Amino acid sequence: MDIRFISSLIEVVDTGSIAAAARNQMLTPAAVSQRIKALENSLACKLLNRAGHSATPTSECLKILPRLKRLVSEVDALQSDLDETGLSGELKLGAISTVLTGLLPSTIQYLTTSAPNLSLQIFPGTSAYLYKQLVEKKLDVIIIVTPPFICPKYLKITPLYSEKLGFVCSLENKLNVEESLITMPFIQYDRSAWGGAIADSYLIDKDIHVKPLCEIDALESIALMVGRGMGVSLMPIFKGLEEGKHNIKVLPISGSKYLRHISLISHLKVGKEPLIKALLDAILQDNQ
Repeated sequence: MDIRFISSLIEVVDTGSIAAAARNQMLTPAAVSQRIKALENSLACKLLNRAGHSATPTSECLKILPRLKRLVSEVDALQSDLDETGLSGELKLGAISTVLTGLLPSTIQYLTTSAPNLSLQIFPGTSAYLYKQLVEKKLDVIIIVTPPFICPKYLKITPLYSEKLGFVCSLENKLNVEESLITMPFIQYDRSAWGGAIADSYLIDKDIHVKPLCEIDALESIALMVGRGMGVSLMPIFKGLEEGKHNIKVLPISGSKYLRHISLISHLKVGKEPLIKALLDAILQDNQ
């Protein structure tokens, strides 16, 4: 029984679609279907119910799914078992966009020498989405905005750094912060995002009513729009924001209430603790 076929079955169950599983595994839907068919022939049972574009596990599939997942996990661990350092294997890492562009490049560069046999598989997304993926054990570790609620005890949260809230405007703007926010078009950091809620709280506290141009959860895009003179915004001062490429000026907003905290979060026990520690060490090395 080919372990790759089992991985494809698990991916179909997780995504609910053969097409989605094929995209995630960089295969054709026909190839994934063939793998599932081979498993069904080998096990002499039907594993998936197909209806239109969706695919759901049969009762037989659900019975053996936990064991199949353990098989894949054990195979993934083989390389690590043969490495005396314990730093071999794959680590599924989820990260928000500003971490992808600011923190991770130098972290990955450091890992190439400190843990050359560690294979990082990186998944982008919003904090809320990546947190859900971690809870469902689809990711091993995430770097996101610290959740605005108490997390379950089976998760380990390691604070990394904090970012001040900043008022951003074009270099040509001569108005002060409050005048700018009241009179100029406002590019809103998505209020449903954990970081966006922090920015919005400043407006509420100061009783400032803005003229929204648009609302978006993409800080790089907001910076580009501000640099083109389309409006002003409030956003966390993330690494790289003030490097000059955006043609903007940034004024920090005082007050600990408006800090955006970034944390590394993982399950307490996932069997990949040495790999997660190597990642954390690389991050801390970069931020010394």
